[in-house]
Amino acid sequence: MVVKKISLEPLGLWLPVFLFLGIIFYASTIPGKDITSFFAWQSVAYHFFIYLFLAYFLIRALRKTYPDKPAIKIVFFTIIFGIIYGTMDEFHQVFTPGRSVSGFDVFIDSLGTIIGSIIYR
Repeated sequence: MVVKKISLEPLGLWLPVFLFLGIIFYASTIPGKDITSFFAWQSVAYHFFIYLFLAYFLIRALRKTYPDKPAIKIVFFTIIFGIIYGTMDEFHQVFTPGRSVSGFDVFIDSLGTIIGSIIYR
């Protein structure tokens, strides 16, 4: 009988991606009145860094899961995914009291995604 060893590497690669997707989704459900401001430009910093880390971990997971795919395709996919997810996140906020859609937030999300992709690359 041959025992096949199960690798936990995929879990370690993809868990941070889904964790950040979940954090973004959860943060969009917080009503506007319940968001405490700690410093100026907090929203910009949040949007930028959360998408930077999402892009970094997504590229890392994709590169290790699909090592034969060209890096440029993975970077391009990650950037498009970040822009689409950021847009959907803004739309999701329409249904949260005290929140609204912001094209500037999508821009900052996209910028974070691009910088996160470059940092990993």
